[in-house]
Amino acid sequence: MRLPSLKAAALAGLATLALTGAASAEARYFDHSSQTWVTTGANGRAAIRTGTPERATVSNGRAPVRVARQPQAMRTVDPRFKRQEVRLSTSEKPGTIIIDTDRKFLYFVEAGGRATRYGVGVGKEGFAWGGTMKIGRKAEWPGWTPPAAMIARERAKGHILPAYMAGGPENPLGARAMYLYRGGGDSMFRIHGTNQPWTIGLNMSSGCIRMMNEDVTHLYSRADRGTKVIVLGPGQSGKGVYAETGTMRPAGRGLLAAVFGG
Repeated sequence: MRLPSLKAAALAGLATLALTGAASAEARYFDHSSQTWVTTGANGRAAIRTGTPERATVSNGRAPVRVARQPQAMRTVDPRFKRQEVRLSTSEKPGTIIIDTDRKFLYFVEAGGRATRYGVGVGKEGFAWGGTMKIGRKAEWPGWTPPAAMIARERAKGHILPAYMAGGPENPLGARAMYLYRGGGDSMFRIHGTNQPWTIGLNMSSGCIRMMNEDVTHLYSRADRGTKVIVLGPGQSGKGVYAETGTMRPAGRGLLAAVFGG
């Protein structure tokens, strides 16, 4: 009697894996360009519903991915998310920002087929989005006013957020913030620094784009108000907007230094 039970259990396990694989093939996010919820995956792109919520907060039905917690001292940023000069093929003009939320990279387009690539942290499960916006405002060591929806959501979890938090090293917006606007109004999304640099390369935010403080400071000095920002949502990586074609050798390093270090 034991063998049939093991066989049934094995078949049930395979069925579960098949269902999980089918669910993970899809990604759902809010596209601000078309003002619709979209799903991408094996069946392509299809509108889900329309709306203009303050934040994209719908679940796609999958269980949230849980990140194993480590002591803060052990949390480090993956080297691939360090700032890097790369070769980039794109029709976008120099000065444009392209954010690939799948690959967790932000590109600042430069002349001559080049770009600076930065690692970023992006929206967690249920907070993904995509679309084209502009930088409408900039601030150094910005203060933070949590949206009412976030305050209510966190209160339900037993977390009390302040109505306002002054700028500084403990502020979650970090050293710099660039406020993303659409149609002349604040979208409530930002490109900003973070006091949690180990979250770079992860899906951890409520929709904002996080950068390491040294990187957001570097970008802040180059990106002016009015800068075009293209955000590629889940499943939209590349999508004819850009192609990374190689990396550049760091400026000021000769061949021997590149080979032997120094």
